[in-house]
Amino acid sequence: MMTSFQSGIIPEASSDALFITLNINSSKINKIKDTLAATPKLISDIQSQFPDASLHATIGISSQAWDKLDEKRPIHLSPFPHIKGKEVEIEPTDVDLVLHIRSSRRDATYELGNALYSAFSDSISLVEEVNCFKYLDNRDLTGFVDGTENPEGENRKSVALVGEEDPNFKDGSYFNLMRFVHDLSKWEKQDLKTQEDTYGRTKEDNEEYASSEKSVHAHTKRTSLKDENGRSMEILRQSIPYASLTEKGLMFASYSKTPTIFNLMLESMVKGDEHGNTDHLMKYTSAKTGQAFFVPAIEWLKSLSSK
Repeated sequence: MMTSFQSGIIPEASSDALFITLNINSSKINKIKDTLAATPKLISDIQSQFPDASLHATIGISSQAWDKLDEKRPIHLSPFPHIKGKEVEIEPTDVDLVLHIRSSRRDATYELGNALYSAFSDSISLVEEVNCFKYLDNRDLTGFVDGTENPEGENRKSVALVGEEDPNFKDGSYFNLMRFVHDLSKWEKQDLKTQEDTYGRTKEDNEEYASSEKSVHAHTKRTSLKDENGRSMEILRQSIPYASLTEKGLMFASYSKTPTIFNLMLESMVKGDEHGNTDHLMKYTSAKTGQAFFVPAIEWLKSLSSK
């Protein structure tokens, strides 16, 4: 029985993160399985070298790669959705594997990322690596605090982890990853009121507008969804900024016990409500990648060993 979830899902936001996306060499599938089976020990060994770094990792597998590894599938595992609105189109860029490594120390993040990547050797090919950092007091590069609506305490587990609804994959999590590139020159030309109305909260104090005062196009309006019983639909965000001198943006990363909530939020942003009211934050950023994975429990990874 699988009971242990991967360490990088639940902890609070980190100050440093690394996202590595990979494609697998199908002729090396046994190597892939053995490497995945060995990753829990590898991760644990390097965590022990940095006991004060809050070093964590998750390994996710996409729908397109899953069947090469296991005959049973998580019940909701599917490719990233293709969503097209009047002004914005989000296209899937699914890859086979993702490594999400994070800590409070850049050197610790590097050591674990490098060790995991090296362990796969020629059984994989690198698609993209993105280094990320905490910006000020957990703000996006637009200057607004990110992840304000995240679940807290034990609720983080109930939101992010699969339960008895899929007992074969209990303690796993559905992981959605998107790389956004911001048009900060356009954003910074907007006055403060326009920026705050776009988010639906104040910039400096991070105070959310009252619902009656929010624009139907506000980001917090478009992503605050309710179920049929009026309860908030939640995901656990682990998003974090990245930047070079020429490109700046956000790695949007979310974990959930079902991908349905993320998909509905993205549709609300891009397609809008029944009146076509979309998220105006999308006027200042564009999605360059869209990927969906399942992060299995540690015991599932260990079970892949051919030895």
